[in-house]
Amino acid sequence: MRGKVYTVSQLNGYVRRLFERDAFLADVFVQGEISNLKLHQSGHIYFTLKDKTAQVNCVMFSSYAEGLRFLPENGIKITVYGSISLYEKTGAYQLYVKIMEPAGVGALHLAFEQLKEKLSEKGIFDEAHKKTVPEYPKTVAVLTSPSGAALRDIISISGRRNPNVEIVVVPVIVQGEYAADSIVKALELVNRWKGCDVIILGRGGGSLEDLWAFNEEKVAMAVYRSKIPVISAVGHETDFTITDFAADLRAATPSAAAEIAVKRAADISEKIRDAYASMTFFTEYKLKKAEGKIHEYIKYFTSDRELQRIYNNEIYISELYERINKGIDGKTTRLEKELGRNAALLNSLSPLRVLERGYSIVKKGGNYVTSAEDLKDGDKITVLFKDGERSAAVYEKERNETDGKKDI
Repeated sequence: MRGKVYTVSQLNGYVRRLFERDAFLADVFVQGEISNLKLHQSGHIYFTLKDKTAQVNCVMFSSYAEGLRFLPENGIKITVYGSISLYEKTGAYQLYVKIMEPAGVGALHLAFEQLKEKLSEKGIFDEAHKKTVPEYPKTVAVLTSPSGAALRDIISISGRRNPNVEIVVVPVIVQGEYAADSIVKALELVNRWKGCDVIILGRGGGSLEDLWAFNEEKVAMAVYRSKIPVISAVGHETDFTITDFAADLRAATPSAAAEIAVKRAADISEKIRDAYASMTFFTEYKLKKAEGKIHEYIKYFTSDRELQRIYNNEIYISELYERINKGIDGKTTRLEKELGRNAALLNSLSPLRVLERGYSIVKKGGNYVTSAEDLKDGDKITVLFKDGERSAAVYEKERNETDGKKDI
């Protein structure tokens, strides 16, 4: 006899509740290798956890994934903590992960290496992008905790080395959840201000966890984008952070950063004295060398042989000048005579000379009249005389009996 019939959903729901009531499956640690990793845009992480002979599907929801200090990758061996349940839609059981840690190496160390490799591939650490730290800055901005020993060391060393250098303190949070954002905002603020020549960014020593803000990608990128040179001074000499690689210069400690940024006033004065002495020596050397040249020229130009050569050249130039002047005078005279002849010829051909002999010239409408045939009764004409002109009108044309032409 057949028993009660259940739907698939009812069956899967029943099995899911069995899983959730099992104390062992509700609180389990599992170790394996990541494969089939999918980082969903929602922030959820889906992957398969496997060993040599078996595998289990896993999911880590975004609320837990946000707390990861490293980026999961295929092939990484990890240890996870969570609970086992059934995904009713597919009927497959899976591990719901709440905590994920790299196996054999801490999450922070892995995150450090992953970010270092990522930024290195993007060229963030390349020497070509490093800015030169000024040798003699007037103002130094110090980004650190206002209550830390690092600030006291920087101020003390800077004041002792050169009290003329201005130290501007920009307080930042150097540890904890809000430290990275605080550092980024301070770097952006100082760059907008543009009132300093170099930035010292740092803090005293501590654990990897304490220094983690200086291993954040956002901090490294803010250091990289800074238009003002940045000296990284985080922790002790053996501590290295991502900021150290992104900065324009790394100092082993905050005290070392102060020594790098602020040169001793005595050293500067000594350099100025050395430069002055070198410049004085060079100037005196040049003056003595020039003086020797002048004496050589004086001696050369005042010698009997050179004076005779100058005298001979002077005679030659005087004779040449005289010949040139004579040639110019002769040429000028010839040109004046030729000009006179041409002027007389032009004058004889001038119409004005014809008018002086009692002749006149007739114009009609601005054109000269050369024939009686060009005129008809009633035409207005202008008659030019030697002493002026008169307007006239043609009223009758008569034939010239001698040449057959018509006269006005």
